[in-house]
Amino acid sequence: MRARPVSCCFSGHRPTKLPWGNKEDDERCVALKRRLWDILEMTYEEGYRHFICGMAQGCDLYFCELALQLRDKYGDVSVEAAVPCPTQADGWSREERQRWQRLLDQCDVETMVQDHYSPDCMQRRNRYMVDHAALLIAVHDGQSGGTRRTIEYAIRRGLNIIDIPPVG
Repeated sequence: MRARPVSCCFSGHRPTKLPWGNKEDDERCVALKRRLWDILEMTYEEGYRHFICGMAQGCDLYFCELALQLRDKYGDVSVEAAVPCPTQADGWSREERQRWQRLLDQCDVETMVQDHYSPDCMQRRNRYMVDHAALLIAVHDGQSGGTRRTIEYAIRRGLNIIDIPPVG
């Protein structure tokens, strides 16, 4: 199930880079989640069965929730949480930490990329995901940052990439 040819990973913006911030009931966020669902359905039809999520706030958690829904719908899907370090969610609000933990508990696989925080642990997590997948789905608006670096790394590694603008 975790074989690279049937694995898909995800990268996307955190709320600070999204036009709606944390307001997930915003129609633009609802529309993005609908587009992501359609893409997940399409990737399933193309044979992808293992979905790797970096568990960051914002788009990563949307993706994780949708991948879990895909698993519920089809049954032969696995979802992996690629956690950069044990303290990933420590600075988040109580509500967001609970959401993160709830999703983590539902994942089939939890991969702790390293056992402590370091300035490069998020990048190491992103490289882990790309190195274990054949497809990258990215929510990206062209801004510099982790998602852009992940896309650039995926290009160098020869992954197929589906790049989705947050709005549109």
